[in-house]
Amino acid sequence: MGSLSLILSVLEYHLKTSIQTNKFTTFSTQVMVEEQNFSTTELNQESQDNNVKYLTEGGNAAFHNYINDFAHIEDPLERRRLALQKIDETAFGWSQIRTILIAGVGFLTDSYDIFAINLGITMMSYVHWKGNMPASTATLLKVSTSVGTVIGQVGFGTMADVIGRKKIYGMELILMIITTILQCTTGSSPGINFVAVLTFYRILMGIGIGGDYPLSSIITSEFSTTKWRGAIMGAVFANQAWGQILGGIIALVLVAAYKSSLIDANTGAECGYECMKACDQMWRILIGLGAVPGVIGLYFRLTIPESPRYSLDVDADLDSIEVTKVTDNVMEEKLGDSASLERANTMVERIEIQPPKVSFKDFCHHFGQWKYGKILLGTAGCWFTLDVAFYGLSLNTAVILQTIGYAGSSNVYKKLYDSAVGNLILICAGSLPGYWASVFTIDTIGRKPIQMFGFIILTILFCVIGFAYHKISGHGLLGLYVICQFFQNFGPNVTTFIVPGECFPTRYRSTAHGISAASGKIGAIIAQTALGTLINHNCARDGKKANCWLPHVMQIFALFMLLGIFLTLLIPETKRMTLEEISEKYHDEIDPSKYVVKNNENDNESNSISGEGNGSFVVTRREEV
Repeated sequence: MGSLSLILSVLEYHLKTSIQTNKFTTFSTQVMVEEQNFSTTELNQESQDNNVKYLTEGGNAAFHNYINDFAHIEDPLERRRLALQKIDETAFGWSQIRTILIAGVGFLTDSYDIFAINLGITMMSYVHWKGNMPASTATLLKVSTSVGTVIGQVGFGTMADVIGRKKIYGMELILMIITTILQCTTGSSPGINFVAVLTFYRILMGIGIGGDYPLSSIITSEFSTTKWRGAIMGAVFANQAWGQILGGIIALVLVAAYKSSLIDANTGAECGYECMKACDQMWRILIGLGAVPGVIGLYFRLTIPESPRYSLDVDADLDSIEVTKVTDNVMEEKLGDSASLERANTMVERIEIQPPKVSFKDFCHHFGQWKYGKILLGTAGCWFTLDVAFYGLSLNTAVILQTIGYAGSSNVYKKLYDSAVGNLILICAGSLPGYWASVFTIDTIGRKPIQMFGFIILTILFCVIGFAYHKISGHGLLGLYVICQFFQNFGPNVTTFIVPGECFPTRYRSTAHGISAASGKIGAIIAQTALGTLINHNCARDGKKANCWLPHVMQIFALFMLLGIFLTLLIPETKRMTLEEISEKYHDEIDPSKYVVKNNENDNESNSISGEGNGSFVVTRREEV
């Protein structure tokens, strides 16, 4: 019995010890699991915080937010590389089509307004001047928009580089919409001058139109896939043709709707109350409807994300990343018949991957160097010479319309109807095919060859018109006119818009595009106010017909086209190159994406990566204190 009691006591002791051990083990396991769960939760929270930290605002069906796709990547260089790679390699699809429509709204409105004001001036003349508006008044109303456009191109272009694309994209469209509506409500009274108020509103509208040039160009460029970037930008600009066609169609509908009020007025003097009322309502409706496309596209412009290039090149803080190039120099010394290799001291070169901050001083320093400044001279000079001569074709419009039987009538209805139909025919015959010929070939032929060939053809055509003007029949002049329209658009008119949106570094891309576009508008103003008046130079004094000096003006325009050929030599070819490759090749900019750190396990450690040439690159992250 004693032995049995002893055995039971020992078993009881071991059982209690085992239970306590199991309890301790279970408790320890629970503590470890809880610690692991806490650690995992902490890491997940930290990851979520990092994702929130790198997220950016905006994004819609037309402009995708590529940066947010890689917000979980902590390394800014890797995040930059992945985002830009996705943009550059995206296939052409519905997203790009929506981009074309939204970015092209401004150009559609611009060209619509140009068509509307030309016909609108004729309608206004019947209301206020019995059909004979003073030439100075007509010129003022047309040129006022161009003056505002110059201001908008330079102003909005500069602001987009200083404060960002997203913050101001849409503001120019709001300005265009408001001023278009204000024009429609303008009336005459003893206290105000109708022309002065309308001119003021047209200058403001021109500022909005001008702002759309650099903004829509560079935003489209920075969001476009590399392979079809030229076609996408060209399609945006080609909305000008659709704007003119839309204006012509609406004008035709209006004239047909008011036919009963217009048909009995055979001259401007016979345009009575009903006729004047109809003309007054028509020009207001015609110009006012130009605001509708802008209203439709406004939401998408106000909700775009910041341009990925601007966010990653200008806004990004890369000062916390230090890149150094380590090179081992090897020297060979010959001592008699023997040769020995000795390793020289290792050379360490620090590389700045953060571009300089945007400033007037840096802009002047960069473009003050001929290597870079000649590109800006080329883009601005080509646009200037083109727009001087681009206006030259409009001097022949009256003759061309008369040739095809759509001019010459004094009846109010017939005159308005013929003007709308005749211009529609000319646009569809020359301008529209030229725009889309550029769109379909610019990424295969290239920007520079198309521009060069266009200037050469236009030089020849203007010389033919200028030196053989009186020997060409009306139908011959019609053929030359249509060919000129085609090669202006399948040529420098499209390429001068595209190239400035690609060939400059991100921090000055918008400013340089604005300067280039403004140079073109200055050329148009000079042509309208100075060269345009030369067509009647000494005609009355010498007893000659009106427009007697027109052939000589065409010869002057041919000289400008010749100058455009030589200025084209200054611009680079940008076909099928990423924007970073263009900046690196033509502006010696550093592409930070080449210095991506792979397998970075510790932010406090230095990491070696391969680079071009001898040696290696070392990237060091500096901790913020």
